Amino acid sequence: MAEQLISTAVHHTLPDSYVRSEADRPRLDEVVPDADIPVVDLANPDRAAVVAQIGAACSSHGFFQVLNHGLPLEVMLAAMAVAHDFFRLSPEEKAKLYSDDPAKKMRLSTSFNVRKETVHNWRDYLRLHCHPLEQFVPEWPANPPPFRDVMSTYCKEVRQLGFRLYALISESLGLEQDYIKKVLGEQEQHMAVNFYPKCPSPELTYGLPAHTDPNALTILMMDEQVAGLQVLKEGRWIAVNPRPNALVINLGDQLQALSNGRYKSVWHRAVVNSDRPRMSIASFLCPCNSVKLGPAEKLIGEKSPAVYRNYTYDEYYKKFWSRNLDQEHCLELFRT
Repeated sequence: MAEQLISTAVHHTLPDSYVRSEADRPRLDEVVPDADIPVVDLANPDRAAVVAQIGAACSSHGFFQVLNHGLPLEVMLAAMAVAHDFFRLSPEEKAKLYSDDPAKKMRLSTSFNVRKETVHNWRDYLRLHCHPLEQFVPEWPANPPPFRDVMSTYCKEVRQLGFRLYALISESLGLEQDYIKKVLGEQEQHMAVNFYPKCPSPELTYGLPAHTDPNALTILMMDEQVAGLQVLKEGRWIAVNPRPNALVINLGDQLQALSNGRYKSVWHRAVVNSDRPRMSIASFLCPCNSVKLGPAEKLIGEKSPAVYRNYTYDEYYKKFWSRNLDQEHCLELFRT
C-alpha cells in the first residue's frame, strides 16, 4: 500500500487526482500574509486579563496562539523530531501501517477520506488515539524506537494544557471554571501527525481544504520554519505565522455549540509549497461519545434562544465523516 502515500516518492508533476477546479484553488496571492492572530501569554499573573483576552479571541477569530503554556520545550522538540523520523522510514515499513478505514484507531493514511473524495489533498498523516494511553500505545508504531515514549509524554502534557484552557474559556463565558470539562464527559483524545511533502504545483491543490474541526478543542504544534496554516476572517484568508515555542489553539464545533454561537469554530485550511516539506502535530480533545451536547443552559434566554438542538457526539461525528471535508459547516445540520 506504500504507493498510496505521497511521502514515499519525489514528485515532479502534480497527479491529476490532486488538481482542484479553477473555482476551488487556494489563490495564494490573495492571502493576507502578516495579519495579527491573537496571542495570549498564559504566564500573565492577571488571570482576569487572560480570561478576557481568550474570550475576545474566541469570539473574534476562534483561533489564538499561546505562549508560556507549560509544555516543556524539550518535549515539543522531541515530538517534532520523532515525527520527522517516522516519515523518513522506508516505504515498506510505512506500508505495514497504511489503512484508508476511518474507523481504525491507529492508521497511517493520506489525504482526508480517500474512499469517498473525488479530489485528493497533498498530505500524509498518522492518526493516533491517545486516551487512555495504556489502551492505545501498544498499537502505536514501534519504529522509530523512541516514538511511543516521546509521543506519550507529549500527549499527557497537551491534555493537561487542554483542561487549563477549558477552565479559562468557561470563565470567559461566565460559566463555572469546571463547566466545560464536566459537561463533555470523559474526554477522548486523538492526534494527527501531518506531513505535507514538497508539492510541484501548490497553487493547484491543498494540504487540507477549508474545514472546521468536529471536536471541542484543537492544540496544534506547527513547524516553526514553514508556514501553511490559514484562517478565514471576514471573507479573507489570513496566514497564521508560527511564533517560537508557541502553540496554536482553535475551537472546534462543540465549543461553538456550547457557547450558543457566541464563540466561533472557524474555517481553516492548510496550503503547501514547492520549496520545503512541512510537519504539524494536531491534538484533539473530544467529548465522550454518549454525552448530551448543546448550548449551556446559562447562555440560553429570552434574548438569546438556543441556536442548536441537543445531540450526542457520536451522532455528530458520524455526520461529519459522512460528508466531504469542505461541505457546509456541519453544525448547520444541528440548528434549532
